[in-house]
Amino acid sequence: MFCPLPEVLKNRDNIKQTVTEEMLDEVVEICLTETDTISLIDIPARSFVTEDADDAKAIKEKNNQYAELCKNRIGNDNYLVQSAQTFNGEPKDKHTQSDKVVKEDKGMTATTWDIYDSFCDQNESPDTDKDDYTDSTVGTSKGQEKSGEKSRSSSSYTPDPQLILSESLQHSLFVMERTIAGKIFQPKLAAYRQLPMLEDPDSIAKPGTEEQSEESEESSSSPTLEYLWTFSCKLTKGCNITSMAWNKINPDILAVAYGDCEPSNNKPSLICCWSLKNPMWPERVFHCDSCVTSLDFSDINPGQLAVGMYDGTIAIYNVHRQNNNACIANSSECSERHLHPVWQVNWIKEEMLFLREDRKEALISVSADSRITIWSLLSNGLDCRDLMELRTTQNSKEKKKKAAGTKTKIERFLSILTPGLCLDIHPTDSSIYLAGTMEGLIHKCSLSNSQYVLDTYQKHLCPVNHIKWSPFSSDVFLSCSSDGTIQLWKQDQFTPVLSFTSTQEAVNTVSWSPNWPTIFAAIIGRQVEIWDLNSNILEPMIVHHAAPGVKLTSLLFATGTDCVLVGDSDGQVTVYQLKNLSVGKGKQVDTLDDIILHISGVGRSSSITQS
Repeated sequence: MFCPLPEVLKNRDNIKQTVTEEMLDEVVEICLTETDTISLIDIPARSFVTEDADDAKAIKEKNNQYAELCKNRIGNDNYLVQSAQTFNGEPKDKHTQSDKVVKEDKGMTATTWDIYDSFCDQNESPDTDKDDYTDSTVGTSKGQEKSGEKSRSSSSYTPDPQLILSESLQHSLFVMERTIAGKIFQPKLAAYRQLPMLEDPDSIAKPGTEEQSEESEESSSSPTLEYLWTFSCKLTKGCNITSMAWNKINPDILAVAYGDCEPSNNKPSLICCWSLKNPMWPERVFHCDSCVTSLDFSDINPGQLAVGMYDGTIAIYNVHRQNNNACIANSSECSERHLHPVWQVNWIKEEMLFLREDRKEALISVSADSRITIWSLLSNGLDCRDLMELRTTQNSKEKKKKAAGTKTKIERFLSILTPGLCLDIHPTDSSIYLAGTMEGLIHKCSLSNSQYVLDTYQKHLCPVNHIKWSPFSSDVFLSCSSDGTIQLWKQDQFTPVLSFTSTQEAVNTVSWSPNWPTIFAAIIGRQVEIWDLNSNILEPMIVHHAAPGVKLTSLLFATGTDCVLVGDSDGQVTVYQLKNLSVGKGKQVDTLDDIILHISGVGRSSSITQS
């Protein structure tokens, strides 16, 4: 039943209600709700077209599409019809309270040279600098856009000090670091260089300390190895040392290779260039993809370091550079490259190589693929050619020469390839070199004859690990093998002059002293042995054992001083000084020749074995 509007208003006006004080104090809750939308009239739009009309088919298809659209519109919130929209409500004011915004003024002064240096750094590596700038200043807008990715805050980002420090400041820190290291290692460096030790005026020395030390030195007159210092840092801790090489122009620079040459563990390795002016951290660090097996500095270009690797790669590094562009050439693109481990590399002067006149030096390598190869550094990389293919011996035929001082010469017919392990260039004739093989033979070869070996020395029963010519007598060389023996050879004799055996373990390396012709050192098992032919040929003069759990791997004498360097499997290069040596003051070259001549004159090959 509907009432007219005037009657409703009239009835409401007639209603009277008394308002009391209690009613005014009461809390009245008012709930505002919306009424349901009521459709007063719904007249669907209809249009009538005869079926014979020309556009009847198109209109029918359009009607079907509209019906389908209306069907899909039911329950879809993304579809809005403007005619059904209501008026938007008036916006309400909402008061909020926030923390006070703290502002702070900061200033910065940029000089002209700072701006110039920054501009030059951006031009050298624009991509890297741009990325670093974006990550450190803008934050991680890219990382925040990606779901599930943690963003880096500016507080947790640590910038690279090399990008912050200027060149002049880096040089100043470098000089200061060397000064501090020189202060710390001054007594040891003075002993290494055989200089008088400076007394520290700030040190408190007791009155009888010097007298006691002098008495102890006089009492211990036996030869020994005195520890000086160790080249080691966190970067090389626990890394196996595979090779060491002195710079031939600057005797203060030492290159050390770190890596593991196990066949099942061919991991990347390091090459560190150490300086005597800072034994606590290397001057250069180069990363290699394969284990480094051999190193050798160039004699003509002292900044070039030849590197032989376990995967057969040969590379040349420029140690003057500090970045990743230090590798100036490698054999990866050479078609005749080695495919097996390169066990030794040696630079050789091109006096007898018959190559181009503009090149004065070449590189010789021996590999486990039985090839001895010579390499030349070209503008587009390394180029090589084979000097010799090492082969095993099957038949032997002896020929005796009828002449004064007859000797026995063995002619060998080579057939099956055998791996090469070591080589050494003749100290005076660079066209002659020695090569040691896996089957225990030592071949004397020539650069001008790549078909046949000149001579073959056969005594070792196991692989020849190292060969070393004497730096004082050009006819004498040493060889060591895994059979536990060290052989002393003379070039024109095919049986060893002396044979040294102290233990039954393999001899890894042998080296002549550059200062005394009768002294040489060897690594046998876990000990270092120093031999002096002038004093005793029956047993080593000094035997130094390694620390428990550490294996000795490399040996190198220091030039110009009485020190020897020993590398181990823990990543440490230990410098020892030879103390209390009873070396004669006469011409020791004559002493070495006299010893060999005396033993050769007796007509026997001495084999000295100590149980």
